[in-house]
Amino acid sequence: MATTTKVWRNPSYLQSSTGIFLFFCSWGIWWSFFQRWLNSMGLNGAEVGTIYSINSLATLILMFGYGLIQDNLGLKRRLVLVISAIAALVGPFVQFVYAPLMRTNMMAAALVGSVVLSAGFMAGCSLIEAVTERYSRRFNFEYGQSRAWGSFGYAIVALVAGFVFNINPMINFWLGSAFGVGMLIVYLTWYPAEQREALKEAADPNAAPTNPTIKDMLGVLKMPTLWVLIVFMLLTNTFYTVFDQQMFPTYYASLFPNEATGNAVYGTLNSVQVFCESAMMGVVPIIMRKVGVRNALLLGSTVMFLRIGLCGIFHDPVSISIVKMFHAIEVPLFCLPAFRYFTLHFNPKLSATLYMVGFQIASQIGQVVFSTPLGMLHDRMGDRTTFLTISAIVLAATVYGFFVIKRDDEQVDGDPFIRDSKKLPSLATDEAILSADSEDM
Repeated sequence: MATTTKVWRNPSYLQSSTGIFLFFCSWGIWWSFFQRWLNSMGLNGAEVGTIYSINSLATLILMFGYGLIQDNLGLKRRLVLVISAIAALVGPFVQFVYAPLMRTNMMAAALVGSVVLSAGFMAGCSLIEAVTERYSRRFNFEYGQSRAWGSFGYAIVALVAGFVFNINPMINFWLGSAFGVGMLIVYLTWYPAEQREALKEAADPNAAPTNPTIKDMLGVLKMPTLWVLIVFMLLTNTFYTVFDQQMFPTYYASLFPNEATGNAVYGTLNSVQVFCESAMMGVVPIIMRKVGVRNALLLGSTVMFLRIGLCGIFHDPVSISIVKMFHAIEVPLFCLPAFRYFTLHFNPKLSATLYMVGFQIASQIGQVVFSTPLGMLHDRMGDRTTFLTISAIVLAATVYGFFVIKRDDEQVDGDPFIRDSKKLPSLATDEAILSADSEDM
């Protein structure tokens, strides 16, 4: 890992971190209360589930397209600029199109909103992460350190989102636009010299091709090892949105005497949790080097099982607030090992496509499948039964993952991953060789 001093002198790290920071600010200021906003528009649990299902369906289609296009673009930012422009327009879109349509025709609003919001945020998030990860490998900085700034941005806006929501929910969307404008400026104007040089080299007609072909990118769908991982992600990371966005905010607010208090406390708790999540983005790479990529992924699903299950057992604000903090460990344990798993076991040139298909699209398919039925289950059976049902599914997926997720030294078709514990023998061997050479001299 790069030292702190070297990181702050790396212009690509600074540019990437600023961009991802502003993106998560633009998204988090309204996304953290999106389910609460839908409830305020008069939608019940099943209808909210339908909105999330349609959003997920649009997102998975867009993400596959994003992955194919970005792997072909390489280091170019054309898609990132499109996402930035949509983020800059989210306030006007919701104020003048989405909200009025939601009041008159929910299905029409769901369809229109799924395209715009997914293109700019749900699918856009995966694209921004994939581009940042690619820049980290090319320009020598730790992806986790840069991604931590995204969590930090989300934490900052989550701190005020609940208070602003109590004043007027539309303010959240307009603040999202303000951050989107800042993001657009960063990606449109800030090109460090090393990035300009890399783009110039890639544009050279005599340069060796570095981007994968369309055949290579479509070929990922024929990989059995990828589909094994897709099933694991479908039954685990799916519930990041189904539980955390579709159900938890209203459940948490219901634990307080009135809704306004619940919104404010939830916003504050969410902010604290994401601040801790930001710190864990820097810690998880260390954990991965100790336990390995495979074990880190399984640890993430174990934390998710405990977090959701305990929410079905405890029903007081203090206990649930403590359980909510598990989220700060869970998100980095899914996000960072997933990227490293793809670059370890597959061709790194296909990292954007693989991440979109194997991690994000799998999760979106799960949301399409589970959002509406779990919303109906929640309306019929309540919080406890729904949470325990989700927890049981995650537990089953964790057991499945234990048997099917590849070890770090198994089928390494990308960049090898060496744990700290496995570096020591090689170092000792090197020292022995040097000692023997000196004795021969």
